[in-house]
Amino acid sequence: MRCFSFPRVRLALAWLLALWATWAVAQPAAEPSALVPEGVVFHCAPAQRAGLARAMAGYLRGLDVDRDWIVQTEWPDGALSFTLDRAGRSTLDLHQDRRYRLRPVPVYLPRAQGRPRAVRTVSQREIVLALAHPGRAHHFGGPACDLQALREHVALRQHIVAWAEELHWVWPDGGPACWNPKKWLKGVPIVPLDEALLDAFVRQADYAIGCYTACKLVYAHGVLDYYARVRQDPAQAALVRQRLLHDGDPLVDVEPAAAWDFEAGFDPATRHDPGKLLRLERGAPAHHFVPGDWAYFLNTDPASYEKTGYEGSNAIYLGRGRFDDFYDDHHHAYTFAEKLDEVYQWRHGVFSRSRDAALVRPLTPADLDRLSQTPAQGGLLLDWRLVPYLFGYEALPALPVR
Repeated sequence: MRCFSFPRVRLALAWLLALWATWAVAQPAAEPSALVPEGVVFHCAPAQRAGLARAMAGYLRGLDVDRDWIVQTEWPDGALSFTLDRAGRSTLDLHQDRRYRLRPVPVYLPRAQGRPRAVRTVSQREIVLALAHPGRAHHFGGPACDLQALREHVALRQHIVAWAEELHWVWPDGGPACWNPKKWLKGVPIVPLDEALLDAFVRQADYAIGCYTACKLVYAHGVLDYYARVRQDPAQAALVRQRLLHDGDPLVDVEPAAAWDFEAGFDPATRHDPGKLLRLERGAPAHHFVPGDWAYFLNTDPASYEKTGYEGSNAIYLGRGRFDDFYDDHHHAYTFAEKLDEVYQWRHGVFSRSRDAALVRPLTPADLDRLSQTPAQGGLLLDWRLVPYLFGYEALPALPVR
C-alpha cells in the first residue's frame, strides 16, 4: 500500500482544484458526434480559439449556464462549436425544463411621455440555449470570431422580442392600411426615421397594418432603437438608417426577396437581392426557433388563400413557447399549436374565433404534428427563418440600385 504525506495531499488537492477551475475557462474538447457542426459555431484562426473558449466559458457563467449543459467541440476544419447537451427535439419547450431555470426578465422601453415602461420578455440565457440547440448552426467567422459578436447578437434578439411583446395594432381585415398622418404618408415617414418608427409603437391605435408590415416595423424599429438608444453606437445606428432609407422606403426589402420565391408572382430577377436588415436561413427543423426569428405559416388552402390578409401568417418567435400577437386578439401571444390551428382554420371560414366558433374543426395531436411540417410534407410551416445580421462584425451585402 502506498502512502501520501500531507504536503503531497495538499499538492494533489490544489492540482484538482486548478483542474476544476480550468473548465471555467475552457471545457475539454469533445470529439465530433454529428456530421456537421451545430449550435453556436465559431470559425477562427488557431491562435484565437483558446482565448475564445475561455471567453465563452466566462460568458456562460455570467448567464448562469451550468457547465454540463453545453458541449464544446473542435472540428477537423478548425471550427469550434458549442452545442446544448441532452436536448430534446424542440426549442419551444426549453422553458418547461426545470434544470434551465428560465424566467422572463424586464426590459425597459420608452413611452410617448414619462418614464420608460418595463416589459417582461425572454432572457438572454434562453436565447443562448436556443442558439446552441442542435438542429441549426449559427456561424460566427472572420471579424465575428469574437465573443462580443455573440453577446451583441443575443442582446439584439432580446431587444427585438421586447418590442414585439405587447402590441395592439388594428387589423385592417382586407381594408387599406392606416398610418398616423402626422408621421407617415402611406408607409413612408415624413419626419425623421427614428421618430416615425417609435410613434408606431407608442401610439398603436393610430395604425391599422397587416402582419407582414407589422413584422417589418418590429425589426426596423428594434434594430435601429438598439443601436441608437441602447447600445449608443452612432456608426451602427447610421448604417441601419442608411440601409433602411436606401430606396426612400424603409419598410421595403427589410428581408431578402428570396424569402417569397414560393409565391406565384415572385420575380426571379430579384432572387439574390439581400435584405436591408435580415438574412435568410433555410433548412430549419420544424420545431426549432430562436427568440427573434421571423417565421412564416403558409395558408395552403387555395380558396381562403385568395382572401386578402389570409395568405399566411408572419410570426416572430418570442421565446417561452410563444409567438407574437400583433393585435392583442389572444392575450399578446400564441403557442405553436395555436398558431398552426389559427392558420389551418381559415380554410373552414374561421376568420373570427368568436363570430365563427361553430365552424372550427378540432385538430388532433397527429394533425398538429403533420401541420408543423413544410407544405411539401402536408404542413403549413416554411423551413426558413429570417434573422438579423451580425451588425458591426460582418460586411453587409450591398443593396441593389434600381
